[in-house]
Amino acid sequence: MVQNVNSYTINGTNIIIKVGDYVRIRSHDPKTSAYVARVESLDVEHQMVRIQRYYFPEETKQGRKRFHGTKEVISSNHYDVQSIHAIQGKCVVRSLENYMTLKCVGVDDYFCRFEYDCVEKCLVNVSVAVYCDCQMPCNPDLFMVQCDGCECWFHPSCKGMKDKDAKRLTKFLCSKKCSDDDAK
Repeated sequence: MVQNVNSYTINGTNIIIKVGDYVRIRSHDPKTSAYVARVESLDVEHQMVRIQRYYFPEETKQGRKRFHGTKEVISSNHYDVQSIHAIQGKCVVRSLENYMTLKCVGVDDYFCRFEYDCVEKCLVNVSVAVYCDCQMPCNPDLFMVQCDGCECWFHPSCKGMKDKDAKRLTKFLCSKKCSDDDAK
């Protein structure tokens, strides 16, 4: 009979893994880096863990796009059973909104806003806000500036500016249509 437990301590560490935690799983292929997964169940007796796999954008059929952040992962309907010893350590997967509030992004911090269907090989429920003249979803790695008139967000490069110059502005108006009178 399989005995599921709620936690497991990684050998040689004080790191306790619990059901619901996000972890880095060592790949079977030594040339491939670890991947992110959510612990669904632990079977310490048989030294196995059931996980929900998270993909990096470049691992999906659609590939990495300009709007994908460097720490972005995509949840999936891919469930697997791995050796409990494949767990390298814990990590944190946040919503994009929560990720963007971090003062300092750590090596184990990730964010997720999309879901990947491994059978259909496509993203599902893709509905995200777009910004700027380029109509791109938010990429937390790219600096944006908010117009003081219309309150829309823009990439400085899309407005012919460098990031460093945009960061020095005390007021930004995106176009001639947004006048000083519109600024709040």
